[in-house]
Amino acid sequence: MSRYYYDLHVHSCLSPCGDNDNTPNNLVGMAVLNGLQIMALTDHNTCRNCPAFFEAAKKQGIIPIPGMELTTAEDIHMVCLFPDLESALAFDEEIGKCRIRIPNRPDIFGDQLVMNGDDEVVDTDPDLLSNATTVTVDEAPALVEQYGGVCYPAHIDREANGIIATLGMMPIGVHYPTVELHDGSKEDAYRENHDLAGSRVVVGSDAHCLWDVAEAEHWLDIPDEPYSSALVRKNLIELLRRGL
Repeated sequence: MSRYYYDLHVHSCLSPCGDNDNTPNNLVGMAVLNGLQIMALTDHNTCRNCPAFFEAAKKQGIIPIPGMELTTAEDIHMVCLFPDLESALAFDEEIGKCRIRIPNRPDIFGDQLVMNGDDEVVDTDPDLLSNATTVTVDEAPALVEQYGGVCYPAHIDREANGIIATLGMMPIGVHYPTVELHDGSKEDAYRENHDLAGSRVVVGSDAHCLWDVAEAEHWLDIPDEPYSSALVRKNLIELLRRGL
């Protein structure tokens, strides 16, 4: 069991709202500078920069978590994390079938750059990635679990695309083992005012610029013996699925 400082919600230059400087190597470099051990790449409705992110993380000794910030049909953001790259890319293919295809306007929304492990642009996504998919908020957790991952509401303390602001409350009769706050100082207030009993709270930066990447402030204690990054990823997913 070891303590790992994390940021489980980070965007690369593939997200239209992500800065073009948010290349895989730059993101990993910021993780190192900020004292993190774990970082998850969670671009909007895609995992296509996760392979380059894994390459960059291996060079710098950061444990990479492949992920996605899924936009549901209700326009709610959900963090989806996976134990391995293959599962994430298979989920990416599934979500590709559920995207509503609207051509991207880079001059309005931003570039959507797919990169290799050397931060070279190898492709772009021609369709806007940040709009809603056809996957509902009720369907998302079970769909992600089919690919070995975990899915939980993102930044529930935000007005934009937060589950509470969008629905007016946490869904009645639905238990999320994990929820995310953008501002960790609000945890006590949200536990008091919303039904978060038994839910683990994680804090995500939702970084769209390099300077937004989290400092080494929030941690998880994760079993990791005999050590491997694959084991840490697997146990992290199980921890988030289990809640408190």
